[in-house]
Amino acid sequence: VFLGGVGYLSWYKKQVLDKMEQAFAAGYDPALELAKRSSAPQYLVSDDGHDGWGDVSSDWNKHLRRTEQDHVDRIVNGTETGRYYVFIGCKGSGKGTMILDAMEAISAEGVAVCDAHPDHEVFRLRLGKALNFEYNEDTQTGLFQRRDPREGGPALDIERALNKLEKVALRSSQRTGRPLVLIMNKVHLFRNDDAGQALLLQLQQRAESWSESGMCYLIFPLTPDDFWPFHILRKTASRMQVISIYDLSLNEAGQAFKRMRYRAGRPPVSDETMKYILSYTGGRMAYLNRVARAQDPISTVENLSRNETGWLLSQIGLIPDCDDDVMDEQKWSSCSWLLMREFVKLAVEQEEEHKRAIAAGEIPADAIEEPPLPVIPYWKCRQIMTRPDFLEGLDHANIISIDVHHDVRPDSKLILHAAREVVGEQGFDELLDNVRDRIDEIESLHRTRELTFKDLEEGDLLRLAIDKGAGRV
Repeated sequence: VFLGGVGYLSWYKKQVLDKMEQAFAAGYDPALELAKRSSAPQYLVSDDGHDGWGDVSSDWNKHLRRTEQDHVDRIVNGTETGRYYVFIGCKGSGKGTMILDAMEAISAEGVAVCDAHPDHEVFRLRLGKALNFEYNEDTQTGLFQRRDPREGGPALDIERALNKLEKVALRSSQRTGRPLVLIMNKVHLFRNDDAGQALLLQLQQRAESWSESGMCYLIFPLTPDDFWPFHILRKTASRMQVISIYDLSLNEAGQAFKRMRYRAGRPPVSDETMKYILSYTGGRMAYLNRVARAQDPISTVENLSRNETGWLLSQIGLIPDCDDDVMDEQKWSSCSWLLMREFVKLAVEQEEEHKRAIAAGEIPADAIEEPPLPVIPYWKCRQIMTRPDFLEGLDHANIISIDVHHDVRPDSKLILHAAREVVGEQGFDELLDNVRDRIDEIESLHRTRELTFKDLEEGDLLRLAIDKGAGRV
């Protein structure tokens, strides 16, 4: 029995490494396979045999190839080594699409994707699925009275999986000459507490050591709407490289909109209509995709704008003559609107400067480009809001976004349009001043102490003395 147990353990350990190596083999990858399960494109042709798209050809790629795609391709296929990478970009800006396109180009060979989750037990299972690792749950070593491998909790299980991955990466790099790539997607979903930060540092420690050896490196796609993982990673980073992914320019967005609408089988729109749509959606790929697939893009984009305005007011709406029960909420709302009002002022100034440039002939009158989203440095936002701790709440709520250079901007064009609509209403400045004055009154009442004297009759004399010198040395 003893010799049988020793032989079984040796065979099982080798089988674990072989199975994990299969997770990085070319061919099937769960994340890539799900991305491919999109409906086939439908191309609209009129009765006279013309599609109305001009020079749009049917061999266009599924997605617009961005300028950052070449760099992402080199990272994913293992050409650039010695570092691990953090991709920072707003939700819907195209980070995941570029990574999946790069994986598709190499049939996901040497690449695995794992989605994060706030529950560490769930993340443990997802990491095991991505690495094809069962955490010794399929072993029969219980016959030999070995301890249950899950007694240590998810953190130790994740450490065991990373230990096995290190052995597989070393064996694979010696055979193929290229590193393995593990993509940790959405790590901002970890809870911002001691356990979540410890798990993030656990992954970063492996990323640092593996990138130095060149046998494996990690990629962390992040959204600036939850910026705390970047601050945690930056503290101990020495080989981390940050790549910022921004929205498309309006020229690129126009080409992408035509391409998406063509593949969805929708008729083309006029240049004026497309310019109107892009003034709301900007270069955000998620919004462009939604509007391009709609039968009536004008009503769709207007509905998006109404929903965004209603959602913004539900988050930071002002309440005049508020009660003290909602004073803390109104503090956050009023300080937030101080910042949003400043963004609106900058946007108006940029538009006026753009119009003057058109009048002077510096910019063509039919140019589709518009001024970019207004940007305010982080330190200046602290001064404008007077409460720097509120910036993290706005960032978490997807109202603003903070990039790696600590520049703050509205999260999207839709948010800026919603803010302009609210700030442009008659009496907004008076409403904001009223709420701030009401907060000052409530705080003043909280700092005021009232003395009440009872059992006093008419003619009684009350003497109150204040001695400020008592107790002085």
